[in-house]
Amino acid sequence: MFALLTAAIAPGMALLSYFYLRNDYETTTASHVLRTFIIGIILVFPVMVLQYAFTTEGLLQTNVLQAFVLYGFFEEFFKWFMLFFFVYQYGKMTKRYDGIVYGASLSLGFASMENIFYLLAYGLEAAVTRALLPVSSHALYGVIMGYYIGRAKLEDDKRKVLLTLALIIPVLLHGIYDFILLSFGVYVLIGLVPFMVGLWLLALNKVKWANKLDH
Repeated sequence: MFALLTAAIAPGMALLSYFYLRNDYETTTASHVLRTFIIGIILVFPVMVLQYAFTTEGLLQTNVLQAFVLYGFFEEFFKWFMLFFFVYQYGKMTKRYDGIVYGASLSLGFASMENIFYLLAYGLEAAVTRALLPVSSHALYGVIMGYYIGRAKLEDDKRKVLLTLALIIPVLLHGIYDFILLSFGVYVLIGLVPFMVGLWLLALNKVKWANKLDH
């Protein structure tokens, strides 16, 4: 069990450390980041209940609806809401990059808890694939969401547009990811590999712009 928990949580902690240590700043403390990570862990449970209810009732059964609504919208909306409530409304952010760290932290808490359930069901053999694909993709959605949350906090004249982009872009990206998983069958890697490369480039571009705007 210890090995399974370690394998499930390690990728998330490694990615969080990467984004946390990437920048030198004082405002985002380790305790605040850890709290956001825990919020992400807790968030898995209501989302899973909601998804289970829709599945049991036979709703949202097509690949498009499952990918973009059942998974993409439900998961990213709840992440966005928690970031908006706990970070944007009441958190202390003085840099745009703070939003990226909080976004990655919450998303990786969510991904780590989800990963524990998956590895309990399918075993340690799935750990590497999970780390490279679902866990890292959640981190990158969080980076992109946090980038726009951070900007919205500090750019009041663009607040509504930036908060809207913080939700819409991760929902679309998450939906595309799951649509590839659901639709490509044995050719899934042909779709996922270029998608993940593009997702990493997009997220790292947001990191670059956040740092540029902060200086």
